[in-house]
Amino acid sequence: MEDSIEELAQLAGTAGVEVVGKLTQRLLVPSKTHYLGKGKLDELLSLKSSTNYNVVIFDDELSPLQQRNLEEVLQVKIIDRSALILDIFAKRARTREGQLQVELAQHQYLLPRLAGQWSHLERLGGGIGTRGPGESQLETDRRLIRQKIHHLKAQLEEIRKHRALYRQHRRKSSIPIVALVGYTNGGKSTLLNALSQADVFVEDKLFATLDPTTRRLTLPDKSIVLITDTVGFIRKLPPTIVTAFRATLEELTEASVLLHVVDLTCHNAAEQCQTVEDILTNLNLADKPRITALNKIDLLLDRDKTWDEQAAINYLSDQCHAGNTNTVLISATKKWGLTKLLELINHTLTKKIAQPV
Repeated sequence: MEDSIEELAQLAGTAGVEVVGKLTQRLLVPSKTHYLGKGKLDELLSLKSSTNYNVVIFDDELSPLQQRNLEEVLQVKIIDRSALILDIFAKRARTREGQLQVELAQHQYLLPRLAGQWSHLERLGGGIGTRGPGESQLETDRRLIRQKIHHLKAQLEEIRKHRALYRQHRRKSSIPIVALVGYTNGGKSTLLNALSQADVFVEDKLFATLDPTTRRLTLPDKSIVLITDTVGFIRKLPPTIVTAFRATLEELTEASVLLHVVDLTCHNAAEQCQTVEDILTNLNLADKPRITALNKIDLLLDRDKTWDEQAAINYLSDQCHAGNTNTVLISATKKWGLTKLLELINHTLTKKIAQPV
């Protein structure tokens, strides 16, 4: 719970929110009406005078009823983890495809919440031609949102078909694809830049890069592969995001190898790895050939010593028990371990090609 709340604070910071306090409660079952128990809700209300907060962010997805009731009691804006992630995605999307995907996810999230968020929508629309039973503004807005969702899905389907044709062309060219996957802020974009001299935006924030980027890469045996950076994963990833980003995530199905980048400095790196593995399983990718790159090893070293690449890797190999043949220690920032990583990619692809179909 503490890790999840801390991650929520990081997400809030990424969205430009200043965190002035944190509150947790252990409940067997959240309140159906207010999510929090009465005592904890009173405590949250009393904190308003001392912290002067104007937004409360909940770590779980709230029902429309819970959100409406909380706003009535606290008289501030209430959002949940899903809405926060969607807001970050909306800010980070740069390509037309990414913007369409985020907009679709936002509309899918909003649709069941119309009645809970906007009380004026319950009133009948006024004006000439609407007298009598008419159509409530709520139903009008629901119908418009459904139409918008249908339109966005149609646009994304066209993009999906275009991607399918592009992937078909790539299959004919027989160029293998290495897809970078991992928890958000694990260093995937930094690694892409280090391997291929790409100029992908990098920032020490969650979901710093959102849109997929593909670059050509030459392996030690002079063969060419394509390396793709995909959207980072996170625990409690909203289902609407997974659905909306289907076209992007389909790229993973075409990958010859998945390169799982892990932030080794994170105290709950094992849990983050499991989150990524669970999502890959849900995407039916559990059987894909996998390489694990344990990243940011330079941050684990004694700062009082002068470390070269080989000394650092030898030392941490013992410390981290990195004996798995598909695991490699790297520092994307310092470009340590990249030669070994490229050799491992080369070996994995060669082994995959040699396997009988």
